Amino acid sequence: MELYPGEGLTESYVVLRDGRRLRTIAAGAGPGPLVVFEAGMSAPAASWIHTQRELSAHARTLSYDRAGYGGSDVDLADRTLERLADDLTALLDALGESEPVILVGHSWGGPILRLFAERSPERVAGLVFIDATLVEVMPESDAKLLSRSFAVMEFLTRIGGKRLIVKQTIPHWSPDFSDADREIMIRDYASARAMRAGRREAHQVVPALKTMRRLQAAGTPDVPTICLQAGRVDRGTKERRPAFNQAAESLMAAVPNGRVEVVEGAGHLVPQENPAATHAAILEILTAGRS
Repeated sequence: MELYPGEGLTESYVVLRDGRRLRTIAAGAGPGPLVVFEAGMSAPAASWIHTQRELSAHARTLSYDRAGYGGSDVDLADRTLERLADDLTALLDALGESEPVILVGHSWGGPILRLFAERSPERVAGLVFIDATLVEVMPESDAKLLSRSFAVMEFLTRIGGKRLIVKQTIPHWSPDFSDADREIMIRDYASARAMRAGRREAHQVVPALKTMRRLQAAGTPDVPTICLQAGRVDRGTKERRPAFNQAAESLMAAVPNGRVEVVEGAGHLVPQENPAATHAAILEILTAGRS
């Protein structure tokens, strides 16, 4: 399935050992660590379209559609946290990327990167967590609701409700996003495929909570790390947002080269709402990683 990735970006496919194909988006050139993007639940590679293009002036960059999203094959196995980290490892292996990389993860991408980093700390040059999911803000009751919400949104995509999904889930776009970039992201995000893939991942959140607790307690490799946290308190997050950001602060306190930056005025979708803060954080870690 060919999907135009956007101006300046190159689409290609990587075949994993089990024969599944993952769609990758690459941009940039030059020496130094590869910047690898891991999207959130229900989010395709296109969610990084603006950030990846901007970063490509400074480094090699790579985003990809996880199994079932965008142009990537569906995985018949359960989409457990371990399986997601397996796919990231297999993707980098297939590409021959054995040197340490800069990992950037948003939302559910955060736990995936934590597990990858625990398994292969020598392959990590730096980390950028963007409002990454933590157990403190993912009670079992909410985790169980996730799967149902994606089922509802999948139904809406089938009856012409794509714009409603976008309006409800991405209410604030940065003016830096061009109309063309928005349309590409909406094409791959507000789709039955993406919502079905998100539902399958959401179904595995409760079993993953034990692993997430262990990963958070163990910490991350001693590499340059920035944790970007949303600063805006949206409806229904009056108590949860401060607790979320405090939990991130506590985790970063144990990282010698780590810090938290609260992006004031931005909600959970920091990459779409404040791409400038996203770019700056990644550039800072990239510079540190090169040294």
